[in-house]
Amino acid sequence: MELRRGNFWALTPLMVFILVYLITSLVLNDFYKMPILVAFLFSAMVGFLLFPRFSFHHKIEEFSKGAGDSGIMLMILIFLLAGAFAEVGKSMGAVQSTVNIALSYLSPSLLIAGLFLTACFISLSLGTSVGTVVALAPIAVGINESVPGTLAVGLGAVVGGSMFGDNLSMISDTTIAATRTQGVDMRDKFKVNFWIAVPAALIAFLLYTFLNPIGDISALQGPHEYSLIKILPYIFILVAALLGLHVIWVLVLGIVMTISIGILTDSLDFWGSLTSMNAGMASMFELSIVCMTIGGIVGLIKYYGGIDYILYHVSRWIKSPRGAEFGIATLTAFVNAAIANNTITILIVGPLAKDISIKNNVDLKRSASILDTISCFVQGFLPYGAQVLAAMAVTSMTISPFDILSNLYYPYLLGLSAILFILFKKQKALV
Repeated sequence: MELRRGNFWALTPLMVFILVYLITSLVLNDFYKMPILVAFLFSAMVGFLLFPRFSFHHKIEEFSKGAGDSGIMLMILIFLLAGAFAEVGKSMGAVQSTVNIALSYLSPSLLIAGLFLTACFISLSLGTSVGTVVALAPIAVGINESVPGTLAVGLGAVVGGSMFGDNLSMISDTTIAATRTQGVDMRDKFKVNFWIAVPAALIAFLLYTFLNPIGDISALQGPHEYSLIKILPYIFILVAALLGLHVIWVLVLGIVMTISIGILTDSLDFWGSLTSMNAGMASMFELSIVCMTIGGIVGLIKYYGGIDYILYHVSRWIKSPRGAEFGIATLTAFVNAAIANNTITILIVGPLAKDISIKNNVDLKRSASILDTISCFVQGFLPYGAQVLAAMAVTSMTISPFDILSNLYYPYLLGLSAILFILFKKQKALV
């Protein structure tokens, strides 16, 4: 089928968003000063003003259809449940138990490597990199108080490990966005993503073990109170998702299990658990509205011919499935660097990546994995990214982001692993 040339000016809303958000952030030297929802709303208004020959009624209709897409609605429901699960787990003491288990059983000489491993597990369980950084960065500060000079490498281990789960977790917002935009199951995406993320994590663990060993740290040794039963919901979430249970039921049952354990251990009461659920869902409200707004903007862009334009011109230099995968990776990297938000990046690039994949015979499980991996790779080493800034905030900004970046092994290895995956891991022939 011959591709339509589309219309370059149909991309104006997206360009307006990137320019407004990027320029404002650079001028203010703060990528979180400009509210992202306000920037998208401004972009939507520009979209409504384009092409006066189209009736405003039809524009509103296309925007509404895009915003109310069934995939976006399901994504929002998953976001809300994931937020509820994460907050209930935190309130019940699951995060602290996980941290304390690591401190109790790891050899002091492996503490930095263990900190990385703990960050990997917590982020895999919670599905949030920023939440993991906030939970573990104080541990890195504590290690530095006992062994001065380890703050940068400790924070590097925390930030790097946090990106592992952000990329691989079943309940990460990036995983949810990548799988929903590509229309694939989380389990299938996990299987593909596993061979990209895990080798990079193992090498990073070895680097932290042999390049950054530290001696005895008596101040950080016991007793560290923990409860094994409190980490069971995290294990359940991972196992149930891998067994193929639908993510909605995985999260619902995970929430029920977490509340039950909290009540059983007297660490949470019924009404307190409901309050935590509400707080967790509320933390996802802005992201949910952003999702709908992006869906509406993409609907307008598609209506005006912007998607056709990109597909036509990208397809001219894509000659193979491998070329299509590199094209998706490049688009993802540039957009993520511009807006410093990997979830929003996937929501923007995802629909386009799906079209490119279908037209170039790329397995959608691979495109979902590439979207998620590249966005986490770029997000992980942005000096103005939320993860690095959160780590710096714990130290009251007494450390440079570049000190952290120089000790940040995992994101770099993840990017290299993704490139090697595209180059050498052949996909099965599609029927």
